[in-house]
Amino acid sequence: MNVLIIGSGAREHTIAWKLKQSQYCEEVFVAPGNAGTMQFGTHATVDIHNFEEVAKFATDFDIMMLIVGQENSLVEGIHDYFQEKEYLRHILVIGPKRAGAMLEGSKDFCKAFLQKYNIPTARHQTFTEDTYREAVEYLRNHDYPVVLKADGLAAGKGVIISPDFEHALDALEDMLRKKRFGNAGAKVVIEEFLEGIEVSVFILTDGKEYVLLPEAKDYKRIGEGDTGLNTGGMGAVSPVPFADEVFMQKVKERVIEPTIRGMQEDGIEYSGFLFIGLIKVNNEPYVIEYNVRLGDPETEAILPRIKSDLFELFKALYDHTLGNYKLVIDPRTAATVFLVSGGYPEGFEKGKEISGLEQVGPDVLVFHAGTKMVGDKLVNSGGRVIAVTALGDTMEEALAKANTAAETITWQDRYYRHDIGFDLREERV
Repeated sequence: MNVLIIGSGAREHTIAWKLKQSQYCEEVFVAPGNAGTMQFGTHATVDIHNFEEVAKFATDFDIMMLIVGQENSLVEGIHDYFQEKEYLRHILVIGPKRAGAMLEGSKDFCKAFLQKYNIPTARHQTFTEDTYREAVEYLRNHDYPVVLKADGLAAGKGVIISPDFEHALDALEDMLRKKRFGNAGAKVVIEEFLEGIEVSVFILTDGKEYVLLPEAKDYKRIGEGDTGLNTGGMGAVSPVPFADEVFMQKVKERVIEPTIRGMQEDGIEYSGFLFIGLIKVNNEPYVIEYNVRLGDPETEAILPRIKSDLFELFKALYDHTLGNYKLVIDPRTAATVFLVSGGYPEGFEKGKEISGLEQVGPDVLVFHAGTKMVGDKLVNSGGRVIAVTALGDTMEEALAKANTAAETITWQDRYYRHDIGFDLREERV
């Protein structure tokens, strides 16, 4: 069976790598892909935002499964488009329709859903430019720190944590009046800051049954010790030591099951991954956000731990047999370290030649994100460039392997964090 993956990051590279291990997967196409995805698939030269073009490619190349790696296409309605066309309905689309994608596409929609179904989350209120003065008063009387979120998709950069009123006021003006995030910031959700430690939980669901995937802890801040600006992700660890059986039972009962019931009650058809961003506060799970696809860099840590055939897992989704599916998980720890361009997440230079990949050990996985080939040279083409993942019997062993591999891969001004997993060590002390 031929598969088409939509996306160009390390997440899509990892999915392609995992699918190519299946005896049922004949050919993998990736649109638009990167220099790394070429190892496991063929690049599809289509505009992923032009669904007619994607559909023609799917027809021409006998695609039977469409895996949507990134959120934009889902929010734009690619699954709806394939369902509306009779000649495309036989294609299994991994990713929800537009209605389900709104759980990620709108922070305001997400918070309303959480509130409606009594799923634990931070207290919040939503404002627009028309209610700017009310927002200012709300901030004036709020406890600090406080969190401001652009309502729409902002490439993982639309969340600002403000330590005081003056900072929050500047952030509010940037979002609502200066349009820092464009249409994504037409609404701003202001919510209380929750003190705790975060964990990413993933399920694959058909809207009724689900399979729980390995959890992960990702690291968003650019600087050591979780300082500096938010990024798309600087690394990840799986499993997460504090996400024990007791905590995960709470997650199932208080978050996952109410979420699926809520989808059913609201008539939201869902078929695909659901990423639940959680924070543990006094041993209780609270939802920070939903994403309607796998996370990145979490994918690079969780898929290497899944021993089961990914294609067979997707087949169970298609056959509505997820409730009987037994996922086989590698008990070892996977640690992922992301190498990024100097200056990221702000200004950075592209086109720097990358070297050292051939020196990475055979027990380390390398997944490309912002890379491309220029002639016979591999160069950086984005902010987040390469993710290295290592497995170990302990978290310390996995991190040591990943950091050693990260050190060998170089280009001008490359940067990576050396302290991924630091807070998990503290949790166990």
